[in-house]
Amino acid sequence: MIASLETTIRHQALKLGFDACGFTHAETPTHFPAYQAWIEQGMHGQMHYLERHQEKKGNLQQVLPEVRSVITLAMSYHTREASVQACESGPRGLVARYARHQDYHTALKQPLESLCLELEDIGGAGHVHRAYMDTGPIMERDLATRAGIGFIGKHTNLISRSLGNWFLIAEILTSLELKPDQPEPNRCGHCSRCLDACPTQAIPEPFKLDARRCIAYLTIELKESIPEPLRPLIGGRVFGCDDCLAVCPWNRFAREGHLMKSVFRDDLEEADLLKWLELDDASFRKKFRDTPMMRSKRRGLLRNVCVALGNLGDIRSLPALEKAAMDPEPLIAEHAQWAIKQIESRQESNCH
Repeated sequence: MIASLETTIRHQALKLGFDACGFTHAETPTHFPAYQAWIEQGMHGQMHYLERHQEKKGNLQQVLPEVRSVITLAMSYHTREASVQACESGPRGLVARYARHQDYHTALKQPLESLCLELEDIGGAGHVHRAYMDTGPIMERDLATRAGIGFIGKHTNLISRSLGNWFLIAEILTSLELKPDQPEPNRCGHCSRCLDACPTQAIPEPFKLDARRCIAYLTIELKESIPEPLRPLIGGRVFGCDDCLAVCPWNRFAREGHLMKSVFRDDLEEADLLKWLELDDASFRKKFRDTPMMRSKRRGLLRNVCVALGNLGDIRSLPALEKAAMDPEPLIAEHAQWAIKQIESRQESNCH
């Protein structure tokens, strides 16, 4: 019996290390009007790049005129859970799970390119294929839901029944005519754990995220000062936040992925805040080269480290913070000064 085109492609995808593969049509994403409304409400904060190319996000033919189908791929980054804790040298901070690996764009580039080459053999000559991984103007979560990879949870992230919350997605737009998989229905039910878990109440209602309050946004995307009322709520998180993902009951089915497991970085599992605060530009680039944490640049990461020390640190942190308060980068200096005041205030309270 000759295997179908879809079966052959899925087999090759899994063979290359992807953890799931689904297919959908190239019609307008269902949530495109809601996305436009979300942008108009300004809930994307300073992520102005999300405003661009909306005509393409609503029409995949403007991305690839020949597109007939979309192949959606999932890659698990599930790892053991880390925790903020103190050690002899001082407090430790938290890095989001996906960022405790080599940059996924690098790690997954070769498997994606290999699958595109396989498509040329499988589908025959005359077809075109174009791969994306949050690198193009397409509504990835919508396509993944339609392709049966997962469903969009109340926290607005994708949830898979076989991978939980811990997975990345990529897409291949193709001119091949592929049979669509069944869309994945929402399976949140009455659960609201993610809304309750958010430290900053960035999920004001189910399926709606106010990115301006999200710790992932504040510690990665925001390039300016973090609003002072939100700083204490960040706790020890220095790059991203997993709280709404971590409480999801579907994580009981999560498993380590083939591709991301091989590029896990043990040294990023927990952040030694005082050591990280000592990083200059050169040592920052050396330590975080080819990781997602390069996105924050030194100024952003050390800003976050100062906030974490302000929340978790004690008098042992003051010498390093006093040095950081003299940093030529104003963003770091300002947050170091804030952290010093927080620690001194706690010390005074403990003395009374």
